[in-house]
Amino acid sequence: MEKEILQLFSNLTERDREIEYASYRKLIKIMQEPVDWTYAVWEQLIKALTYTDGHARARAAQFLCALAAKSDPEERVLDDFLKIWAVTYDEKTVTARHALQAIWQIGLAGQVQRDLIVSYLAKRFQTCIDEKQPSRIRYDIIVSFKKLFDATNDQNLLDIAKRLIDEEQDIKYKKKYKTAIR
Repeated sequence: MEKEILQLFSNLTERDREIEYASYRKLIKIMQEPVDWTYAVWEQLIKALTYTDGHARARAAQFLCALAAKSDPEERVLDDFLKIWAVTYDEKTVTARHALQAIWQIGLAGQVQRDLIVSYLAKRFQTCIDEKQPSRIRYDIIVSFKKLFDATNDQNLLDIAKRLIDEEQDIKYKKKYKTAIR
């Protein structure tokens, strides 16, 4: 693995938040293209999903989602999906939300991954009503469907999102969700 990549990962533990955030952003940008070092960091990222630091859990989930999208030819994400998905239920709302907002990327890896993501997101939309801030969760899910549609042009994704929106009983939230798919 390149020294630069190692340094960026090392910087994530910096006390200087500017260095930490700059390194996070650079890594996310790098991961938007295929990389050859995925499996050099994969297991460490899986472990980080359970760290006590919420930022570390969120970053690990986001990195795994990004890596799964473009750089997971062994399809390890299929074995580790539930570990990543668990972070979308994190006790810290911001950590859970960051993971939920990133998880759609896994659907870019292939049809099996897309079907998995779609089923979990749709089920979560229907069952999150008793969670903290269910309207935010639902909004993030609809945005995820839109992002996945934008990346794949799979009309089925928008159709599912529209069906989910139609299930919403509150007119105010139904309107809000519709804005996410325009």
